[in-house]
Amino acid sequence: MVMNISDNGQGAAHPPAAFSVRITIAPEDVGTACELLAERAGLAKSRVKDAMCKGAVWLTGKRGGRKRLRKATAQPGPGDVLELHYDARLLSVKPPVARCLHDAGQYSVWMKPAGLLAQGTDYGDHCSLVRQVEVHFRLKRPVLPVHRLDREAVGLMILAHTKAAAAKLSKLLQDNVIDKQYRVTVLGCPSPEQGGIELPLDSKPATTRYTLIAYDPATDSSVVEVTLQTGRLHQIRRHFAMLGHPVLGDPKYGVGNKNSTGMELVAHRIAFRCPFTRKELRISLDEQVDDQKQMRCG
Repeated sequence: MVMNISDNGQGAAHPPAAFSVRITIAPEDVGTACELLAERAGLAKSRVKDAMCKGAVWLTGKRGGRKRLRKATAQPGPGDVLELHYDARLLSVKPPVARCLHDAGQYSVWMKPAGLLAQGTDYGDHCSLVRQVEVHFRLKRPVLPVHRLDREAVGLMILAHTKAAAAKLSKLLQDNVIDKQYRVTVLGCPSPEQGGIELPLDSKPATTRYTLIAYDPATDSSVVEVTLQTGRLHQIRRHFAMLGHPVLGDPKYGVGNKNSTGMELVAHRIAFRCPFTRKELRISLDEQVDDQKQMRCG
């Protein structure tokens, strides 16, 4: 057996809060994946099992193909590679819960709350929308994200459940025919009241269109409606920070924009023609709130 452990200089007998273990299985190695990792990492088997359930263990077969391994009793064979990416803090997090707003069979539309990742990382996926959707559908559907939304942001996301749906929806996004509207609160008052930000990001063209909805002089902040014509990483956040009007609560970009209620960026509306039924689909978080108010009044 060949084992590599990355633990910031500490030994496996006293593992730190976050570390990684990589084991190449030899012919003489006997035991389950959970047992082998627990022994080599210096962890209780219950902790390794919990990490496996939360997506922190990976298996690469001797012929390739890396995937998450969740079954503690799995028996890896010679040449297989096991990886444990252990972060005690992350594994202890109880993630916020997403909500399904529309199920079209081949795809679905979800409300992602702030604090939930779109996808998992090597250190686990229990804090991701993709995993919550997999569990919601009882692991009977593939879950393929076709666009992204920052962890700190709230809003609507489309997830495909077949490769055909992923391809069709991705094409709609590339052709810019999926209308995605963002409601953002920024510091100060952008001028002009309606315009575009055309500043390159990562040496690539990037265009953000916005309309001023309201300005509050008491807080020196504005609500703007935003649409994207390109899809660069953190485009809205970076563009408004470059303009001198950073998004309130953005933990990464801008100065003087701290906000106790979190980042004020919401992907609140999505509209497109279904690539399968050809019917128009329009989903708005505003309408969801209105419906809930009516139900309470009733």
